[in-house]
Amino acid sequence: MPRFARYKAALVAVFAVVPGLALAEVKVAGAMLPDGAEKVAVNRYRVPRTYEETLKFFRQTYGARYTRRPIADQPGVKAVHIDNPDARPGQWEGLNVYELKGETRVFVLVKER
Repeated sequence: MPRFARYKAALVAVFAVVPGLALAEVKVAGAMLPDGAEKVAVNRYRVPRTYEETLKFFRQTYGARYTRRPIADQPGVKAVHIDNPDARPGQWEGLNVYELKGETRVFVLVKER
């Protein structure tokens, strides 16, 4: 068996055993986003999870110290702002998580330097 084929087979085996390893952790200005978050614009990301699953991820990732408040009160739009109490210049100071037309997105607000 050629050397490359052995390494390829080993790599496939590792990804099969540890499925989370295949998805890279997404960080923006220090903010951790759910696996699979895809950049759609500057500091804006599409998340492949439902709105509720995304909020659960952020509750688990960022505890009660990170305050949350609703930011939209319109039919068909759900939105929550998560505040970072320890924001430093160049880091995230807040996250806006919202659902519009069945798609969940996250906007990362970065504190100015």
